Amino acid sequence: MIVLGNSESWPGIGKTAEHLQTGAHGLDALVPGLSLVEAETKIRSVGYGGWPNLLGNMEFDASVMDGTTRDYGAVAAVPMTLEVTRLAKAVLDNLPHTMLVGEGARRYADELGFDKDPVLLEHSKQVWWRKLEKVMSAEQKAQFPNTALAPLTKAITDPEKVRDTTVFLCKDNRNNICTATSTSGWAWKYPGRVGDSPIPGAGFYADSRYGAAACTHTGEMTMRCSSARTIVLALKLGMGLDEALRLAITELQELKSGYIGGVVIHAIDAAGNHRVVNVGCEEEINYWVWTPELEKAEKHKAILAEDMHTARVEALP
Repeated sequence: MIVLGNSESWPGIGKTAEHLQTGAHGLDALVPGLSLVEAETKIRSVGYGGWPNLLGNMEFDASVMDGTTRDYGAVAAVPMTLEVTRLAKAVLDNLPHTMLVGEGARRYADELGFDKDPVLLEHSKQVWWRKLEKVMSAEQKAQFPNTALAPLTKAITDPEKVRDTTVFLCKDNRNNICTATSTSGWAWKYPGRVGDSPIPGAGFYADSRYGAAACTHTGEMTMRCSSARTIVLALKLGMGLDEALRLAITELQELKSGYIGGVVIHAIDAAGNHRVVNVGCEEEINYWVWTPELEKAEKHKAILAEDMHTARVEALP
């Protein structure tokens, strides 16, 4: 068994490990862990602690995938809903669809009895407006919110680049490999923007026969390269985990146009080996991992892409 989580997974990775130790299916272990991350206000990229879009509204994305059946469920741009991973799981379990978005996803949450959550912290609201004020002209401020938003997307960059989407990957005691993701998305994004988190093959992919991968940070890049699917397909074609990762990294580094930023790739193979690679992020990237041999989840430093050929996995103090 193994649970692999990104740097922001600390509130919930222990809960997921507990469920796995009692024999839970991978997805049934991942969702309770993600719910704790979504409720933690110290996590500034997911759930209640996340940042709003340009209009000051919160929009959440999430997904779950069962690598044994390759069934998946996802939601995107969902308002007023903190437990979006649980909502994505309900899409997988109950609907003939694989993804719901926006008000349709919120309507389904209403049918299931989900609360309409207060999702914007007062502090986040204040920071959102202060940042927005600095880049708007007097005319734009007078017209807001009925002003063109597209120019503002180029003036404002995400202040939490060191933070990232929460991704969990696990292998349970029956060798099911599963993934789950949750995010509030890019801060100050254009309303309706959806990143890679709910997109299979881009932000995540799982196949229990071979492994799983999930990506964080610049989703605009991993959607263009289908990075998560590249890794799992390479494993299927007989590559080792490091070789598969190097292929995905090369594809990302080939991109020269559009929005270019850093990407963090999290991956496991069918044997339970894992790698987390920092591709172009200036900040140090950490992650969490748990296996039955460990008393509790350990924090590790991600490998730099350029060090892939010599890297070793070592726990941080």
